[in-house]
Amino acid sequence: MDHRPDAIARLKRDARATAKAHRAAIPPEAAQQAAAALADHILADGIAARGPVAGYWPLRDELDVRPLLRRLAEEGIGTCLPAMVERGRPLVFRRWREGDALAAGAFGVMEPVPEAPEVRPALVLAPLLAFDRAGRRLGYGAGFYDRTLAALRADGRPVTVLGIGFAAQEMDAVPVDGYDQALDAVATERGLIRFR
Repeated sequence: MDHRPDAIARLKRDARATAKAHRAAIPPEAAQQAAAALADHILADGIAARGPVAGYWPLRDELDVRPLLRRLAEEGIGTCLPAMVERGRPLVFRRWREGDALAAGAFGVMEPVPEAPEVRPALVLAPLLAFDRAGRRLGYGAGFYDRTLAALRADGRPVTVLGIGFAAQEMDAVPVDGYDQALDAVATERGLIRFR
């Protein structure tokens, strides 16, 4: 593989287009079934038993983790959502449970209101466009999750990063550069794959 920055950027752009097409091809009913199966797999595995768990508000056709967040809250496990406070900076996580107030943040993503307390998650559910069996994640290209995961990992406290996607989003090899943060595991409607 060509490791020049322009070549990697081109590979990532092409991989994103392919991944978006694969995800868009999933029928809505299958996506709903996948969300329920994902919640079952994660709860059965126990990876989310230690909270707080950082979810995300799904955009477009992302795999919906809200059924999982609802079930975690029912089990008394703290949940939170990311919020963007400044472009180019790590995300912050604010406490959220179903029914709590939300506001449209950057890019129209729903996030907890600024008054919600900040939380440091033990488990981050990271949305993705693609993943591979080496634990590499392809995001949207703005670097929000890579910056955030790097900051969380640098503070010395344990954090587990669980990529969330449909099985159809798996690729043979995701192109990466030096800024990309690896996943500890990935969860799809078929189950969990652990990398380290």
